[in-house]
Amino acid sequence: MSGLLQNFDMFRNRKKGVTTIKGKVVLRKASLLDAKDFSASFGDRLFELMQQKVYFQLVSSDQIDKETRHGKRSHRADLEWKYLLPSLEYVSKDSTHEISFEWAPEMGTPGAVLVTNNHSREFFLKELSIQIPGKGDIRFLCNSWIYPKWMTTFCSNLTAERVFFANNSYLPDETPIGLVDLRNAELVTMKANDTGERKTWDRIYDYDVYNDLGDPDNKKELERKVLGGSQELPYPRRCRTGRPRSKTSPAFESIKRLCLTQSFYIPSDEQFPPECLSDFRAHFLKAFCKVVIPAILSSVKPEFGSLKEVRGLYSKGISFLTNMTASLAKEILPGKTIKGILNTDDQAILRFPLPSIISKDGDAWMTEEEFGRQTLSGVNPMVIRCLQSFPPSSSLNAQIYGSQQSAITAEHILKNLDGISVEEAIKSKRLFILDYYDAYMPYVELVNQLPSAKAYATRSIFFLAETGDLKPVAIELCLPPTSVGLGSRCVYTPDNSGEDEGWLWRLAKAHVRSNDSGYHQLVSHWLRTHAVVEPFIIATHRNLSKLHPLHKLLLPHFRNTMEINRSARQSLINAGGIIEQCFTSGRYSMEISSKAYMNWRFNEQGLPADLLKRGMAVRDPTDKKNGLSLVIKDYPYAVDGLEIWAALKSWVSEYISLYYKDDHAVQSDKEVQAWWKEIVEVGHGDKKHDETGWYKMKSVEDVIESITTLIWIASAHHAAVNFGQYGYAGFMPNHPSTTRKHIPEKGSPQYSEFLRDREAYFLKTVSNPRTAATTMAVLELLSKHSSDEVYLGQGSASVWTDDSRVETAFKRFRSSLSDIEKNIEMRNHDPSLPNRRGRAEVPYTLLYPGTSITPDTGVGLTFRGIPNSVSI
Repeated sequence: MSGLLQNFDMFRNRKKGVTTIKGKVVLRKASLLDAKDFSASFGDRLFELMQQKVYFQLVSSDQIDKETRHGKRSHRADLEWKYLLPSLEYVSKDSTHEISFEWAPEMGTPGAVLVTNNHSREFFLKELSIQIPGKGDIRFLCNSWIYPKWMTTFCSNLTAERVFFANNSYLPDETPIGLVDLRNAELVTMKANDTGERKTWDRIYDYDVYNDLGDPDNKKELERKVLGGSQELPYPRRCRTGRPRSKTSPAFESIKRLCLTQSFYIPSDEQFPPECLSDFRAHFLKAFCKVVIPAILSSVKPEFGSLKEVRGLYSKGISFLTNMTASLAKEILPGKTIKGILNTDDQAILRFPLPSIISKDGDAWMTEEEFGRQTLSGVNPMVIRCLQSFPPSSSLNAQIYGSQQSAITAEHILKNLDGISVEEAIKSKRLFILDYYDAYMPYVELVNQLPSAKAYATRSIFFLAETGDLKPVAIELCLPPTSVGLGSRCVYTPDNSGEDEGWLWRLAKAHVRSNDSGYHQLVSHWLRTHAVVEPFIIATHRNLSKLHPLHKLLLPHFRNTMEINRSARQSLINAGGIIEQCFTSGRYSMEISSKAYMNWRFNEQGLPADLLKRGMAVRDPTDKKNGLSLVIKDYPYAVDGLEIWAALKSWVSEYISLYYKDDHAVQSDKEVQAWWKEIVEVGHGDKKHDETGWYKMKSVEDVIESITTLIWIASAHHAAVNFGQYGYAGFMPNHPSTTRKHIPEKGSPQYSEFLRDREAYFLKTVSNPRTAATTMAVLELLSKHSSDEVYLGQGSASVWTDDSRVETAFKRFRSSLSDIEKNIEMRNHDPSLPNRRGRAEVPYTLLYPGTSITPDTGVGLTFRGIPNSVSI
């Protein structure tokens, strides 16, 4: 009633000179599996007939109502709603709706719009654009689900009116007077801290520990330790869901893993936008089929008989049941929502695509050169470090884990150092190490007690040859002192004097790759991108208004991350999930990532700081871009990455300088100070006492370094570790996720088995068909780019800001990335750079930015492109 009276009073008091402002609203209506939801459409029609409409109301940014002391408001404008008819195209699409506002010149400039949904169902509002005579277009970028008014009765923080601001940026003290209250009220909405269980339509951002990975109410053996909230098992925080506690273990939340997202709340605006759902569901269905069928077949054929059989997964696939699976796909994802599942290029739904590592040379993966090359340009190129002293040592407690000194001696490696001594190789920075000793040793004995896992903690030494190749010269496989009977320290070298020694060396490399596979997935990938970014997303929405320039800058780099993370907690990193099933570390996998977080520091996550820490670069004042010189000149990840880092930092610096004129402006920004304080003390609360690991956020330079680092993590770092996964690990023998046998000791029954068929023993050591197929299916899913992917530097800043200065700076950023793409192409064709392609002929394109990639060229397993965010 009050709304009707307000509109009546405004109509009665309307003065001459009031103009009609035309506007356009772009939205997408409620859908079921991306298809038009006709029940929702019927409900919309019914509510419209009852005068329960969707309406918008403009708010002045610079003129205040004398009575309310808020920004002046226009009358409520009803949206000219369109209806869906069964005869129209089946697939849900965006639709444009007309709207008209009455606006008087003395009301100033609209700076916000209020939206109320009186319909039966939610809809996804993309944007509103209006044209003000004499002032041009004003756009309100929304990209949000608008839930109906009746739902507000079920949520203490959800108001009937949703507020969206025009595409302008203001620091808190510069907020136009008409928007101050709305700015503050919106932040209060985001950080409501009620204790109830979160609902689908909530917009509350809050923190919790990882107490939802186990499922003790289902099975006692699915109980897992809580990650986060202790110094023993520290962890970044996740989004709080407020679910009831477990009946059997109150420290945990109760879980219902019946579907991909059920009971795993994230704020509604963090859910996949409608256009993302089709690709994700299609890719997920394909991955699901490739997991289920091999699980059935594994009971018939539990082991690969030869490497030829492994290759058969790509040439032959699993042909039977294909028709049945295709029919199932049609039922689940009807019509045009099935992108790429049943077309002519993908008729064999269960056949795996050929991985890049064997596409040109099927045997290159076995060579020493390729083993070394992948430490620099493979899927996990950020672990190798320059060896500072020899033999390498450990920081673990010697009383528990034995000698801290490696068993690798000078005699082991001298024959492969091209005639120089170990001391000379160290001094000239030509010895390098891939060291997984400290990460795995605390868990090796526990892992080895699991039914189908046999692990070592590994150290691998590499030598940089004059040719630029990185040659492996020794591998050490370590067990704790309690396993002395199996040989607690064994060293292997690339001795090609006989077939037996060659295959033993190959088994040693498989154990190194298994260590690398687990560490890559758990630490380099999950922890250092997905997990550490989520607290930043939560803190941003709780503390930085959508009007804040940093919110606008960061938002594209947060797209889909919380949605992907909740899916991971649902079925990948949970107890009994894909990671525990398919990786050697099994039930201890997430604990290993927690131990790695102990040594995580935010100010070491930027590429220059990371390279310096690992000794892969030294400071060089003659380098004008980053002030660094690489120890290995042909280090593709670092070479490409440093160019991207320089371009990214230049863009961020230029953007930040538009809003912060000096250090005092940073210190007096109450929103950014609250944001950073909450990140350090709450979101990453287990690291808050590590004062040297955080920027202080007291200067413009602190802001630049922090934002550049965060964007780097979410974009380039994630691209480097994610989108090459199938290309390298899709061929399981090259990068096995599991090892099931220790290396046989000479004279043992296992050694006799090894001698009878060395290749078969190798295949019994690494992943079996079921584990291999499951891992391959998941890696294929994770490695694919979606049709709506937005790559670094793509598009226009005008999408999220109307500041022409920002658009000018963004164009320079995009131009610099385009130049980097050309540089990468040139380097990949330079025969003097062996690590760019290798014998396997896999060019390094994982850090190819992608400004020139189009929806037609950028979908699927492209092996290139840096998306803005951790979006898969």
